[in-house]
Amino acid sequence: MSGEDQPDRARSIALIGAPIEVGTSEAGALMGPAALRTAGLLRALAELGHAIADRGDVAPDGPAGTRGLDGVAAWTRALSRAVEDALDAGALPLTAGGDHSLSLGSVDGVMRHCARRGQPVFVLWLDAHADFNTPATSPSGNVHGMPLAALCGEPGFPPLFAEPAPAPLPPADVHLFGLRSIDAGERALVTARRVGVTDMRTIDEFGVVAPLRRVLDRVAARGAHLHVSLDIDFLDPSIAPAVGTTVPGGATFREAHLIMEMLHDSGLVRSLDVVELNPFLDERGRSARVLVELVASLFGRRILDRPTLPIEAVPAEPAGRA
Repeated sequence: MSGEDQPDRARSIALIGAPIEVGTSEAGALMGPAALRTAGLLRALAELGHAIADRGDVAPDGPAGTRGLDGVAAWTRALSRAVEDALDAGALPLTAGGDHSLSLGSVDGVMRHCARRGQPVFVLWLDAHADFNTPATSPSGNVHGMPLAALCGEPGFPPLFAEPAPAPLPPADVHLFGLRSIDAGERALVTARRVGVTDMRTIDEFGVVAPLRRVLDRVAARGAHLHVSLDIDFLDPSIAPAVGTTVPGGATFREAHLIMEMLHDSGLVRSLDVVELNPFLDERGRSARVLVELVASLFGRRILDRPTLPIEAVPAEPAGRA
C-alpha cells in the first residue's frame, strides 16, 4: 500500500449485497453486487486499511421474483435487519445493489438503529432523479422511483416496513444532490415538503464544494447519522453507461471524486448505498470500476497527502539524471 493511500482512520465495513431488481422494469440490476465484487471493491477497501467483511447477498422475506410493492416489501424487511445488525455491531454498512428501491430497507435499518440511540438521521441522495413519486404520481409504476416518498411517510403505500415501524423520515432531513430529471407530480411533492435540492444547474453555476459544504455543516451541527445513497445515474452516462435510466448532463468524473473526498474528509458518513449498477448495459466492466474508485475515494484514497508543498518550494528545473 502506497503512502498516498493511507487512511486517516480505519473503519469496520460490512458489505451487504442486495441483488434486487423487482423495483424496476429493466432486467440486469440483480447482477450489480457481483459486478462490484468482481471489479475489486473488497480489495480496494482492504488496501486502504479498512476491515471489510463480506456478509454475502441478502434474500427477500418472501418468494423471490415477486415484483412491485409486494416484492419490494419482502426485500425491505430483510435489508433493514441486515443494515441494523451491522450498525449494532459497530460496522458501517455498505449496501451494494441492485435497484434504488433497496434504500427502503437500508434507510429503514439506519432509522431503527438511530431511534434507539436518540440520534437524528440525514440522507444525502446523489441521483439524477428525485425518487419522490408515490403510486398515484408515478408515470411508470416502478418502485425504484418511490423510496424517498415512502420513507418520508407519503400516503398511498401498502405496509412496507416491519412493525413497529419507526417514525417517518422528515423530508427536511433529505437532500437531493445532482438532480436533473423530475416528474411533475414528484416536483410538487418535493417543493411542498421542502426537501433540500442541489440540482445540476446549481452545480454548473457554483460547483460542488459550496453546496455540499452547507449540507455537511448542517449534519455536523445536529450530530446526525449521515446516510449516503449513490445512484450510478448521478454520473454522466459517458462515464458510467451501465444504468437503465440514463440522463445526459450528470456529474463529471472529477466532480464525483471531489464529492467523495469531501465526504471522507468530513468524517460524517455512517452508512452507504451504491445502487442501479446494471452490468448487462456496461462496457467491459467500466462502470463497475468507476464506482469502485468512487467508493475508495469516500473511504480515504487520495492522490496526495495534504497539505501540499507551496509552489515556491518546488524546484523550477527537474534534477538532472546521473
